[in-house]
Amino acid sequence: MDTAERFWSKVVKGPSPGDCWLWSAAVSDDGYGRFTLNTEGRTVAVRPHRFAFHLLHDVKLDAFGPLMHTCDVPICVRATTDALTYLVEGTNRSNMLDRLAKGRDANGSSFRWRGLARAQFAARSVALRDEVRVHGWNRPQRVAALLAGVDPDAPTLF
Repeated sequence: MDTAERFWSKVVKGPSPGDCWLWSAAVSDDGYGRFTLNTEGRTVAVRPHRFAFHLLHDVKLDAFGPLMHTCDVPICVRATTDALTYLVEGTNRSNMLDRLAKGRDANGSSFRWRGLARAQFAARSVALRDEVRVHGWNRPQRVAALLAGVDPDAPTLF
């Protein structure tokens, strides 16, 4: 199996045209995925969303700057070449402005996302990854809840 096949075997695409494509393998402690490449006798870890962009746009991994997730899902790797892409090239400035506009910034004082500490942020990604790894998109209400940052197992009042 070549590197691209190995990569895509770890991606679970949603059933609808506008769904995220979710990374189902390793997740770092910051909530973003990890994919390992073995090149020139050494192992290098890369972000899966960057690798997807590299594959789908046929550009070198180091030939583009920051990527912004328009869906705000750290393990999404949907990098299509059409309007349905969830990964767009940006700059550090545009990425920070997007982060601020969407309320994912704590005034630069700490790593927080919508009020979540780094460990909680990573736990959200792991829960989403685990759901699609085991069940795919066969439990759409659970996937939707996890995408929205809601604990699907939390009791409801009504």
